[in-house]
Amino acid sequence: MKEKIIEKSAEMFLNLGFKSVTMDDIAQEMGISKKTIYLHFKNKTELVHETVMSVFHDIVCGIDHIREQSKDPIEELFEIKKFAMVHLKYEKSSPQYQLQKYYPEVYAAVTEKKFENMNECTVANLERGVASGVYRSNIDVPFISRIYFLCLSGLSDESYFPTDRFPKIKTMADFLEYHLRGIVTAKGAKKLDTLLNQQENA
Repeated sequence: MKEKIIEKSAEMFLNLGFKSVTMDDIAQEMGISKKTIYLHFKNKTELVHETVMSVFHDIVCGIDHIREQSKDPIEELFEIKKFAMVHLKYEKSSPQYQLQKYYPEVYAAVTEKKFENMNECTVANLERGVASGVYRSNIDVPFISRIYFLCLSGLSDESYFPTDRFPKIKTMADFLEYHLRGIVTAKGAKKLDTLLNQQENA
């Protein structure tokens, strides 16, 4: 039952927002009593925390699965972007902003985990790219990894990137190309152009 509550909460929080969805709403949607939810979660903050960590865990598992396929480093980033896009399609509210405003401790905890995981992924991707000759050998890996994380996080901030002007899917695609153009070699640029052409013709 706990897993089902988390699953339904994730769906509702991402679609309607962390603030507007109440424990009553979740109970009603699931056809259970509010007491049942409180058997598993002492309050809404705990439910939000566990739901956010569950969604994060699912995303990490998906990204790890892509990384295990040992694709070309540039192709790997395209596959991760495609996977992330599927998740973004279901976010109809502004979850990051609401989490930061109404549940700052949960936001801080997930941001720290997100940075740890993403930094490790990005550093590994950059090092593989340098070793295989698709990224320049003189790039500062720790610096680029951190810039990449900060920029991706910033794209979710709707005060700077309102979705009516910067649609999420296009903005993510534009940012990935921007990131890669700055670090690829001639060999990497060739691979990047091939992937972009394939994307356009898909």
